[in-house]
Amino acid sequence: MKLVFKQKMFSWFDSYDIFDGYDGDVVYRVKGQLSWGHCFKIFDRTGSEVGMVKQKLLTWMPKFEMYYGERYIGCISREFSFFKPRYNIDCNGWHVEGDFFEWDYQIINSNGAEVATVSKELFNWTDTYTINVYDPQDALNALMLVLAIDAEKCSRND
Repeated sequence: MKLVFKQKMFSWFDSYDIFDGYDGDVVYRVKGQLSWGHCFKIFDRTGSEVGMVKQKLLTWMPKFEMYYGERYIGCISREFSFFKPRYNIDCNGWHVEGDFFEWDYQIINSNGAEVATVSKELFNWTDTYTINVYDPQDALNALMLVLAIDAEKCSRND
């Protein structure tokens, strides 16, 4: 499954449309919520809320919790490192490997197999990523990780 993640222009809060990379249909809509820290609610194509990524405040390093509705499913937190950012993921036994600029990275499962690849498309007006997910059942979790990493990078650059 190929997803194209595009930030909406002229949005008061962070909002994104997630498109099917093959037919261009909107698969998910992500709406930023007014809160302390980042909070993203994810809606499916019918408008039903299917997930949420929420920044946990008052932590040493940035941390984002992921939910299906009210059910906590895991978190991602930035680890202290020099030069190359590293993340601790407490969700499905996954981890992230990527390049120095964090434009291209892979989500790897506990067996060492790729779950998804993420590439930032350069020369766009807004943040745009292509997410290739090997199993469509992993698409929502992969999307939540990409949202958390992008939010953490934005916070770091502010």
